[in-house]
Amino acid sequence: MTDHTGIGVADVARSAAFYDGALGALGLARVMQMPEGAETDGIGYGEDYPVFWIDHFHPHSVKQHTAFAARTRAEVDAFHSAALRAGGTDNGAPGQRRPGYYAAFVLDPDGNNIEAVYRGE
Repeated sequence: MTDHTGIGVADVARSAAFYDGALGALGLARVMQMPEGAETDGIGYGEDYPVFWIDHFHPHSVKQHTAFAARTRAEVDAFHSAALRAGGTDNGAPGQRRPGYYAAFVLDPDGNNIEAVYRGE
């Protein structure tokens, strides 16, 4: 099981604005920042501890795919809307992909494919 993961981004502040909105719709928030202060090299998102990092240490714009679990279909819809409002690019509107798999996809500012998926019903 994965404890945490992350991706490199070209501009941490620009990407943080995107991820604040997109991941906020899934109940995730900034829980850690390196270093502490006005400018940062990395930001960790999660509930109690960071499960997903964005940073400038790792290569960026390599078209990675990351999927986040949603608790409901409505969360998937909210993620998609929030991600688009935060500057993401639609890469697949919310919908049933196969039985038990409801998902939406957006591209972040670096072109990474970010997904929210609900595996209920």
